[in-house]
Amino acid sequence: MEIFTLVTGIIYMILEIRHHNFMWVVGVVTSAAAMWVFFRQGLYASFGLNTYYLITAFIGLWHWTRDSRRVASQMKSESDEVIVLNRLSLKTALLSLVFAVAGIFALAWLMELVENPMSYLDSTVTVLSIVATWWLVKSYIEQWWLWILADTLSTILCLTQGMWWMAVLYAAYTASAFIGLRYWRKHGTL
Repeated sequence: MEIFTLVTGIIYMILEIRHHNFMWVVGVVTSAAAMWVFFRQGLYASFGLNTYYLITAFIGLWHWTRDSRRVASQMKSESDEVIVLNRLSLKTALLSLVFAVAGIFALAWLMELVENPMSYLDSTVTVLSIVATWWLVKSYIEQWWLWILADTLSTILCLTQGMWWMAVLYAAYTASAFIGLRYWRKHGTL
């Protein structure tokens, strides 16, 4: 199942970099597989995170499909490779920071209660990824910086737990986040 998650996760990341709506469909499959892997390992925050990814995939598909229709009607040529980005406001950034700090400590406390073997690291990855996913739904380019941090920490988490294929997946996600940031900078428009 880890290998399956690795393969679908890489497909997901390629589609995310390209800002392709089908990414969300692949995300449903990848999230379900990852839920199974993390639950079996006892990493309940990461299991919960992938449950969130599963739900967010449906929201993201709806949101991006709506936005792509709006953009297509405004553009003369649909073949133009343009990614419509939204501006991250200071208010959203500050609210996200408050949510992240409070969320990490609250979730770590809860993970300690269920004897999660990596409660603080698992919680940090989970909360950062929740914020990054929401920023992805909103098409904020800054989401890539959160992914770089969260995916690096996820790689470490998986390595410490002997989840080698998942570690490869998150290392690939980290590298892809740098590529995605560059691609969105090149093709993005506000």
